[in-house]
Amino acid sequence: MQVELITIGDELLLGFTIDTNAAHISRTLAAAGVEIVRRTTVGDEPEKIAGAVREALERTGAVITTGGLGPTSDDLTKPAIAKIFGREMKLDEAIATALEHRWRARFPNSSFPATNRTQAEIPEGARILTNRHGSAPGIWLEDDKGRWVAMIPGVPREMRGMLAEEVLPAIKSRSKGAESVVLSGTLRTTGIAESAIAELLGQNFLGEPGTELGSLPLAYLPGVAGVDLRVTAKGLPRARAEKLVQEAILKLRSRVSAYAYGEDDADLAAVVLERLRSLGLKLAVAESCTGGMLGERITSIPGSSDVFLGGIIAYHNDVKVKALGVRAEDIERHGAVSEPVALQMASGVRERTGADVGVSVTGIAGPGGGTPDKPVGLVWISVHGTDAKARRFHVFGDRAEIRQRAAQAALEMVRRALSNG
Repeated sequence: MQVELITIGDELLLGFTIDTNAAHISRTLAAAGVEIVRRTTVGDEPEKIAGAVREALERTGAVITTGGLGPTSDDLTKPAIAKIFGREMKLDEAIATALEHRWRARFPNSSFPATNRTQAEIPEGARILTNRHGSAPGIWLEDDKGRWVAMIPGVPREMRGMLAEEVLPAIKSRSKGAESVVLSGTLRTTGIAESAIAELLGQNFLGEPGTELGSLPLAYLPGVAGVDLRVTAKGLPRARAEKLVQEAILKLRSRVSAYAYGEDDADLAAVVLERLRSLGLKLAVAESCTGGMLGERITSIPGSSDVFLGGIIAYHNDVKVKALGVRAEDIERHGAVSEPVALQMASGVRERTGADVGVSVTGIAGPGGGTPDKPVGLVWISVHGTDAKARRFHVFGDRAEIRQRAAQAALEMVRRALSNG
């Protein structure tokens, strides 16, 4: 089955609210074999809402909307869509009474706002979708051609509950034929550019068009953490889809194994911590340009305290000297962003904390401070274990992205050092 998704709200269009609902709905439906073929976002204008829904109904005949079901003046989804179906809005007294009881139970000392009764206005002939997580009921509206619109609230917690409990079962009940899924698998890589991976894999790496593996779409998804390789199986029984996706991931890993650190939602920090744990090693960090970001990446992983001892944010050169034992003359001669300083920061934090592995990051995050010899984005990273290594990186992006990429590169250096013994 193919469905279109329409998320509604000026806050989404203006960028004040990130549309996490669309991503959740797409993932949930895909796992159930329902394909989202188009996602649209519109503002709180009845004409725009009606236009988007009308066009979607003409294309697929199956639409899910989120948002615009509340009691305020900008909640206009129901009447706009009811008009498309030629239905009048009617007050459902049972829903109105339930809403009032819910209000008085939560706010016993305040009167029930009259505006809340608008949530009980339902298009004629609509099916009510029960909201067990909030006040606004959902609505399933269908015409004599079998075209339908499922309207659910935009509040994420309410949306997730109603999708699982009401909308998904209703969609599954309409599905015909053998149950199928839309299933994706992801191989996560870092330290290699998107174009370099594409060249490494070449054309039709998974197989020629028409073959089972060759029919799986391969997507390159670059981001701050690296490049994700995602393969997707559509319209297949779950067991067959899982087998093909896993075969594809294994084949991809065989070619890019040097850069691959995990699958699906794997976090490089968690991978590094698990490797340290298996080797019985402790880690400490010394950070300059990342300002604690590397430590935050590590400590965001539950259970990191059994491996991670701590870190020192040595932003000012005086702190590098006094807290980490970096030689002042080396800072004067080579600069704070240099190989000698990175090496001494890593060895210094290792010695002072008693860690088995020390890692350091020093760089120029920008937007100012760069020179022709040391441009913005220059980063030196050092890992100190049984021996010491330092590596020069030149990462790109704004200040936040440079710091994020530097933290990721540091974790990858540790991963590779541990893999190499």
